[in-house]
Amino acid sequence: MSKDVSTRDIVYIALFAALMAAINLVPAIQVGFLPVPITAQTLGVMLAGSLIGAKRGGLAILLFVLLVALGLPLLSGGAGGLSVFFGPTAGFILSWPIAAFVTGWLTELNWRRMNAVWFFVFSVIGGVVVVYLIGIPWLAMVAKLSLWDATKGSMIFVPGDLIKAAVAAVIAETVRRSYPLMQAAR
Repeated sequence: MSKDVSTRDIVYIALFAALMAAINLVPAIQVGFLPVPITAQTLGVMLAGSLIGAKRGGLAILLFVLLVALGLPLLSGGAGGLSVFFGPTAGFILSWPIAAFVTGWLTELNWRRMNAVWFFVFSVIGGVVVVYLIGIPWLAMVAKLSLWDATKGSMIFVPGDLIKAAVAAVIAETVRRSYPLMQAAR
């Protein structure tokens, strides 16, 4: 086994891939005028980065995405398989490992000063900004929309994403306070 990936790393990666799958069991909220339901999926992305760091968080979500690609019905609503990577929301799904990595990287860089506010800020940067920077252009390309129209259409999801970032921040801060030796595991 490589020095770069320990048994602990593998356990954390598998655990958070499973957590991501469990989060997707939360029923999606279908809003009549939206073609895409509101889900809790990015909450798992934010938590992976915030709680287990850049490398492990990114790999956990990458593992989840690979399991989806293999056909496991792990996405909200039971979707899975290669077909989801050719649809208009694929850019959002493909952004998740990068978003978890960015969230974790920012958290690691600032670990000593972390509190709920910083967890929120870094969850927004990784779990909202990065996701939208990758997902919206893909949406525009596949749905044959202008970048502006794709952006406008995606803005309806921002309030929910900010709520998910707040929930992730509270959970991450609670875990940080409960396990002060967590830094040693990073």
